[in-house]
Amino acid sequence: MITLSQLTEFLGWASIINIAYILLATIVIAFMKGTISSIHSRIFRVEGKKLDAMYFSFLSNYKIATLVFIVVPYISLKMMGQ
Repeated sequence: MITLSQLTEFLGWASIINIAYILLATIVIAFMKGTISSIHSRIFRVEGKKLDAMYFSFLSNYKIATLVFIVVPYISLKMMGQ
């Protein structure tokens, strides 16, 4: 059985990993947009304009999911003193 302190530690590391991934994905999309867009447009047969919206949607949905399911529970457990 997992204890609250183990869950808090798990959520803390999961928060760090997911936030790092969001930052990495944002940096890659921002600075390597031409290369990434050409690869994705060839693989998925999607236009460049649609890819911009898809990248934004991906980053925003991932950020919301990370905040709701990982960061907020971690902060709540830390506030409880676990």
